[in-house]
Amino acid sequence: MNESITTSGTVLTTLQFHQLADVPPAIAWFANLDNPQTRRAYEADLREFMAFTGVAAPAQLRDVTRGHVLAWRRDLERRALAGSTIRRKLAALSSLFDSLCEAQAVVGNPVDGVRRPRATTTEGVTPALGDDQARALLEAGDPSTLAGLRDRAILATLLYHGLRRAELCALRVADLQRRRGVDNLQVHGKGDKLRYVPLHPEAAAAIAAYLRMAGHGGDRQGALFRPTSNNTRGRTQGITPDGVYRLLRRYLSVLNITDDNLGPHALRATAATNALENGADIAQVQAWLGHASIATTRVYDRRQMRRADSPTFSVNFAPAVNAARS
Repeated sequence: MNESITTSGTVLTTLQFHQLADVPPAIAWFANLDNPQTRRAYEADLREFMAFTGVAAPAQLRDVTRGHVLAWRRDLERRALAGSTIRRKLAALSSLFDSLCEAQAVVGNPVDGVRRPRATTTEGVTPALGDDQARALLEAGDPSTLAGLRDRAILATLLYHGLRRAELCALRVADLQRRRGVDNLQVHGKGDKLRYVPLHPEAAAAIAAYLRMAGHGGDRQGALFRPTSNNTRGRTQGITPDGVYRLLRRYLSVLNITDDNLGPHALRATAATNALENGADIAQVQAWLGHASIATTRVYDRRQMRRADSPTFSVNFAPAVNAARS
């Protein structure tokens, strides 16, 4: 008899059911990485480790020892990789083995006890714009065109709220919400976590101007920010992360801001840095950015690096004036 298992209208044969039940824990761990960027980085890191150690199949991971991890770390150091890169690679490997331990597929995590490079600074490596540059960027889009109004709204949303690029692309019209008398953005963050960010008045005005010209303000379930080219006009899909990157780089070029490291994440760093410099509480900035750990937020805290506040400018070797001259 051809047995089958039915759930919610989907029929699995008994063979299919057992094939799904036998998914290796390593593959299940990888499937549970929600963030596409994390998934790509971790996949590359683990492929590198498996190539280095000669591991050809997930089942061989149970034979990995701390000695293999130490040898890999020494190779990473020999290649003069940045400490942050080595930490990420070891974190990827540790995350996998933690998952395998929980699934009882291995008896221990060989990364435990392996020293990781210390962070050399509390300041993040992501650059941030100066206030004048941010203001110029906010005003760069042409307000007489739909694309210019959309770009103004996108850049204002990033600079005033510190959103991740993926979070901005995921915004729907329905995510513009009023809560307790205050306009908010409902943000879909990492790990499907929702947070509510009060909408800055300047960003609210930019979004309203864009929606008036675009005409999709009543499409509550459609994307908030959409492509504007003729062949995509009227579609409900949102602008892509690559589209956000390209439009930002275009405006930076127009403004003659030439740092090649400036991308959408730099606008997140700019927002966080500006908020902290203007007196925002770091714990509130942590929640605002959607950080799980306040240590992540601290990399944006550049207040101690402000040149104008440096003790350098308090040093004074001018001769003292002798008021009681003889």
